[in-house]
Formats: sequence, C-alpha cells, structure tokens
Amino acid sequence: MNGVPRSPDNTSWHIELPHSPPAAPIARAVVRNALIELDSPVDSGTAELLVCELVTNAIEHTATDAAVSLSVTALPDGVLVEVRDRDPRPLEAGQWGRAAAQAVHDAVEPDDLDELREDGRGLQLIQMLSSACGSRATRNGKTVWFTLAPESEETPPADPPADR
Repeated sequence: MNGVPRSPDNTSWHIELPHSPPAAPIARAVVRNALIELDSPVDSGTAELLVCELVTNAIEHTATDAAVSLSVTALPDGVLVEVRDRDPRPLEAGQWGRAAAQAVHDAVEPDDLDELREDGRGLQLIQMLSSACGSRATRNGKTVWFTLAPESEETPPADPPADR
C-alpha cells in the first residue's frame, strides 16, 4: 500500500487547503474540475467522496493547524489523488482493514451500535471503492493516497425486470 503509481508526463493539479472544514468542499470541487478538464472516464462522484474522506481525516486527526495539500494527477489508466498533512504519525495497518469495511457493507444488526458509528469508516471506504490506496511518510508529515480506474465498460447493464 505504499507504492504510488507515477508517470513523468502526467497532468497534475495541486492546491493548499485551509486546516478547517471548508477544505472538504474545496477538495471535491478541485477533483471534479480536474476530471472534467481531463475528460476522464473515472467516476467523479466516487472520487469526490473519497477525497472528502481523506481531507476530513487530515483536518480532524492532525495536531497542527498547518495547511493540507491536495494533488490530483492524471494517470494513463485513471487518476491519483494524494492528501498531505504535517502529522508525522503514520496510519496504522488496521485502519485499512477490509474486515471492518465489509462489516459496514453487509447487513448490520440494529442493536450493534459500534457497527453503526458514523466515524472511523473513511479509510475502509477508500479501500473498498478505490483501485489502490495507501500512505507513506514524508519529510514533514505523511501522504495518504488513492487511485481510481475508469469504470469498467465490460459490465453490461442489468436487464430490466420482466413484466408479470
């Protein structure tokens, strides 16, 4: 999860975001506009949801008030989104766990309040919906990233239900 796909001829967008809640909608707009400019077949809604999760996590869990950086890079087979913060604490391996994400996806018993928590699911959501994801330490913090590939054109649309 630490290898980030790179290509020397990629088109990139970069912005410094405020360390405050308005950063999330700004990040969504940057991703949306980047995908439009690229005429990318990557699903914008998914990209916007995932970048919002990364930016919100960076703001909520970073001890400093330093700006958060967002980069969107076109890849030959999709897009790379990276969010950098100044918190040197690495993400723990368990935060990326698929088991917790699957528990949210599967039917959850209403009495199981821990499974219904609204926080703590962002990284698992990113892992489920992205093509790849990970984090890496930087000289003055860390970068958390994900890639998205274009939606598969091989999946045929579902047939409508037959009339009865």
